[in-house]
Amino acid sequence: QVQLVESGGGLVQAGGSLRVSCAASGSISSIYTMGWYRQAPGKQRELVAEVTYGGTTNYAESVKGRFAISRDNAKNTVYLQMNNLKPEDTAVYYCHAEIRGVGSASYRGSYWGQGTQVTVSS
Repeated sequence: QVQLVESGGGLVQAGGSLRVSCAASGSISSIYTMGWYRQAPGKQRELVAEVTYGGTTNYAESVKGRFAISRDNAKNTVYLQMNNLKPEDTAVYYCHAEIRGVGSASYRGSYWGQGTQVTVSS
């Protein structure tokens, strides 16, 4: 079974920084794109940033220049460094990954973490 476990997040003042991490574990053959989405109250979940296995990144326009996504393939972990945070960044942040498992799970599936709250006070 594949799991994504997030850590980090919390409460920070506007202009501050936070880093969230997400580690994939379980019976994993390959991990393709890893990324972060967020969902604010009353809004749809939206892509924040994603990174391919080779390191190609993609960011939402609203976070370009402030957030940086990276991954450690040896640790099956993706990170999101969030700088110059704004109150509008307040949301639950979800880790996402496309993972091929092994054995009976040897297909390319879409997996989500449980979410971590990021709150930015003004």
